[in-house]
Amino acid sequence: MNNKNDIKRVLDEAKRRKIKFIKLCFVDILGQLKSFSITKRELEHALKEGMGFDGSSVEGFARIYESDLLLMPDVSTFIIMPPDFSAAPSALMFGDILTPEGKHYDGDTRYVLKKNLERAKKMGFTDFMVGPELEYFYFAGDKEPQILDRGGYFDTVPVDEANNLRKETILKLEEIGIPVEYSHHEVAPSQHEIDLRFADALSMADRVILYKLMVKQIAAKHDTYASFMPKPLNGVNGSGMHVHQSLFKNGKNAFFDGKDPTYLSETARYYIAGILKYVREICVVTNQWVNSYKRLVPGFEAPVYIAWARRNRSALVRVPQAKFGKEQSTRIECRFPDPAANPYLAFSVMLAAGLKGIGEKAKLARPVEADIFEMDEIERKAGKIHTLPGSLIEAIEQAEKSKLLKESLGEHVFEKFIENKKIEWDNYRVKVTDYELKRYLSVL
Repeated sequence: MNNKNDIKRVLDEAKRRKIKFIKLCFVDILGQLKSFSITKRELEHALKEGMGFDGSSVEGFARIYESDLLLMPDVSTFIIMPPDFSAAPSALMFGDILTPEGKHYDGDTRYVLKKNLERAKKMGFTDFMVGPELEYFYFAGDKEPQILDRGGYFDTVPVDEANNLRKETILKLEEIGIPVEYSHHEVAPSQHEIDLRFADALSMADRVILYKLMVKQIAAKHDTYASFMPKPLNGVNGSGMHVHQSLFKNGKNAFFDGKDPTYLSETARYYIAGILKYVREICVVTNQWVNSYKRLVPGFEAPVYIAWARRNRSALVRVPQAKFGKEQSTRIECRFPDPAANPYLAFSVMLAAGLKGIGEKAKLARPVEADIFEMDEIERKAGKIHTLPGSLIEAIEQAEKSKLLKESLGEHVFEKFIENKKIEWDNYRVKVTDYELKRYLSVL
C-alpha cells in the first residue's frame, strides 16, 4: 500500500503540474499493455483505495464469476507524460492488481516478479539488476514489412534514415525519467536498437513496457510502424532482447570475485549453470510466440546452442568483457529472450533458474569459445552442447513438465499461460500458409 507521505507527494506534483488525466497501467499475462484513465478528481481515492475494473476480459486474468479486481497505483512509478502525447496535461502510473479483499491477485505478472525478487532476498541477494538490449524494426505500415532503410550494423546517415526517429524516442524516454545508454542501427535492414541503462528488475520491467510504447508512439507520429516481432523478415536477423543481469548483496556485486583470474565469482558460475540447465524449461516464457522460433535458428546470430562463453556471441550466455575487472560492471548476458516477451515473467524465470543453480551448486561446464554455428553435429555431441526447443510446441512440452516454471510463475499464471500457448499453437498448426501453397499446390 502507498504511505501518506508518498500519496501527498504525488498529489502535490499533480496539482503543481496541473495534471488533468492519469493513465493507470498494467499488463495481461502475455505482457500486452492495458490501461484506463481517471481524472485528477479521482486520484486521491485511487492512491488510497485502488480503482475497480472488470478482469474477465483481460487475457489470463479472472473468470466471469470472479471478475471484480482492483488496480492499486504504485506511487514510485508516477510519470508526467510529454505534452505532445495528450490533449491535456497527463500522468501515468503502473499498479498492482488486488482482489476485492485487498490481497495480491495471483494472475498479476508484476506480482509474480515481486515474489521471485523476495525469494532472492531470502537467499541474501538484495538486488537483481538487469539491463536489456531491445531490438526492433521500423516499417512503412503494419500490414506487411516494407523496410525504411537498407542500413547495417552501426550504419549512419544517409543509409540509416530512421536516425531521427531514434533520437526523438531517446529524448522522450529521458524526458520521462528513463535513462538511455546508447542506440544504433542493427544488422538487418530497418532494424534498430535502443539500450536502457541498467536498473533493478521491477523498475526495468515497467520501463521496458514504457519503452515499447514510446518507440511505437514516436513511429506512429511519423506515419511509421515499429514492430517488436521476433522475426518479421525472411533471410535476415531477427530481433532479440539480450538481458544483462547480476545479483547484488547490500551494494556489492555477488557476481564479482577480484581473486579469480576472470573476476567471475562462484555465485555467478552457479547462476550461469542454472540458466543453462533449465533454459529449455523456461524458453516458452522468454520466447513465447510461434514466430519466436523462426528467430532461433542457426546462421542469424540468435543463440540456438546451450553453452556459455566469455567472448563468443554464438553462445546462449555470454560474460561481457567491456570493463574487465570492474566490480559494478561484472555481469552475464542472456542472449536467447526476444523483445515480444512479457518482461515481468521473462526476468522472473531467468532469475528463478539462476537461483536454482546457486541453490544446487550446479556444476558449470567449460566455456565454448569456438564458433558453435561452424561445428558439425559430432563436435557438438562431443562437447555435450544441446539445443533450445525448435518450435513453440516443443517449448510447451518442456514447460508442462517443469517444476521450476510452476514454482516461479505460480499455479494460476502457469496454467493460464500454458493454456494460451496451446491455443496459439493449434491456431497456427491448422492454418494453411503461403509457403505450402507456393511449394505444393502446383506439384501435388
